[in-house]
Amino acid sequence: MLTLAVCVFSVSAAASSKRGGPEARQADLFSQAEEARVAGHADRAGALLSQMPGGYWSALGYLNLAADYSRTDRDPVRALVALRVALALAGEAPEDDRAVELIPRILLRAGYLSYRNGEYDKAIRFLERIPLDDYITPRALYIHGLCHAARKNYRAAMQSWHRATKYPLAYSGVAEAWIALARGYDLSGYLGQAGESFLAANAAYESERVTLRTLADEIRDRGAYRALVLAARQSEVEWFLADSRTLTQPRMAYLLRFLESATAQQAVQRVASLDHMASQLAEFRHNLAVYQKALADGAETNGVEAAGRPATRQRPLVERYNLLVGRYQALAESRSGNPEALEGIRQTLADLNAALAAIDDRMARRQPQFDHWHEVAGSLARQAGELADRVNGLRTNAEASLDRVALAFLDDQQQRMVYALNRTEQQIAHLYEHLAVRNLERGTQ
Repeated sequence: MLTLAVCVFSVSAAASSKRGGPEARQADLFSQAEEARVAGHADRAGALLSQMPGGYWSALGYLNLAADYSRTDRDPVRALVALRVALALAGEAPEDDRAVELIPRILLRAGYLSYRNGEYDKAIRFLERIPLDDYITPRALYIHGLCHAARKNYRAAMQSWHRATKYPLAYSGVAEAWIALARGYDLSGYLGQAGESFLAANAAYESERVTLRTLADEIRDRGAYRALVLAARQSEVEWFLADSRTLTQPRMAYLLRFLESATAQQAVQRVASLDHMASQLAEFRHNLAVYQKALADGAETNGVEAAGRPATRQRPLVERYNLLVGRYQALAESRSGNPEALEGIRQTLADLNAALAAIDDRMARRQPQFDHWHEVAGSLARQAGELADRVNGLRTNAEASLDRVALAFLDDQQQRMVYALNRTEQQIAHLYEHLAVRNLERGTQ
């Protein structure tokens, strides 16, 4: 069944509206248009969208409007007009990656609607503008082949379907392309090659079921966030991944397919946010522990100095003081010293004594500060520990929820492969039956 989903990122629109500026104005108008569209007021939605300049939000609004038209109208004219408007608006913002990435989806929708309306040449022109390295490319190749097949150009159709089979089966249109390729051989009269192609499709589906089971086992073992999301970011190819191109890696393919669902997007975002928060808390607690140690070392040093055991910084001053005291006492006892020299030594001793007293006073005043900040740091450490426990608990629950959503998605993908297997087995059975009947007819002649 040929269905195309259009994702509306209302959260993104809400976030943009908070940032202010022209982007906020566009996001706000888009949100208003979406509310009108969802309520069934397409004309009101169109009027709001017409107030917006070209760019991502206006193009997305017209794309969603076209999806509504295609569901309600038997004639695709209004939907195609909305798609052409969306295409033009997206083209007005070549510097915006979001708008650029929206263009292939607009072209795919336009190509599919044209194909469904029997306008095969128009559909082919739309589809051939889609780049070959896009996520939706396999779907576009499959529909491109259907257009050629509808014109009885099976050779061109089979070329498109053959290219689609080079992509992972996770992508929309690839499983269908395997069967269509075999049917193309059948319709072209190459029954032997048709049988081989059906068997190859069968083997591909069986292999994909093994891939899905392996991925499901890893999710149960490591969790969906680590096995599916984080692992897909890694540059090195692991276990069943063989192709170096990102889009042709099964793990990335299933991640992209999984994230087509708004529920999956929210589940992944929740775990990612909590994981980031846990990392920040861990770093904060580490820095706080270093600070607490510095405070403890400072308080210990301060306590040693206050207790009369000279610290390293005071030792030269104390040694000089003791030396001068000894010299002064010796000179005073012998009474042979120069009175001016004795007065100079006495004055120096007085200055040193005052300096030592000032140090003792400063140390005494610093101790309460050490005690205060040590208490504050201890309180922060306790709060951070409690918050970390709460975040870890929330993350555990969020990861469990994500695991359930991901495993349910993989179960659906398994069923999709089972359905494709049943179709190929039926086609193989019909093909062998046809060959058997034809051989019998030849034998009776």
